[in-house]
Amino acid sequence: QVRLVESGGGLVQPGGSLRLSCTASGITFSPNAMAWYRQAPGKQRDLVATITGSGSTNYADSVKGRFTISRDNAKNTVYLQMNSLKPGDTAVYRCKVQGPILAYWGRGTQVTVSS
Repeated sequence: QVRLVESGGGLVQPGGSLRLSCTASGITFSPNAMAWYRQAPGKQRDLVATITGSGSTNYADSVKGRFTISRDNAKNTVYLQMNSLKPGDTAVYRCKVQGPILAYWGRGTQVTVSS
């Protein structure tokens, strides 16, 4: 059974940094695309960043230059380094791993940016 567990969220002041991690267990395939999404209360879920199996990355305009996505294939882990955080970044962050047929989601980790 595939399981994704996120960690690294928390409360941070504006301008601060956090590093999120998402580790997949129970997988029997080499993940292709891995991604981070976020959803703020009352808003739709938005794509934050993606990384392919070859390491190509893509970012939402709102986080370009502040967030960096990376992955460790040996550990089946994807990371999201978040710098210069703003109150508008407050959301539940969830990771997604694309399998051969299905996509798998973590439950999410809360990120709150507030003074």
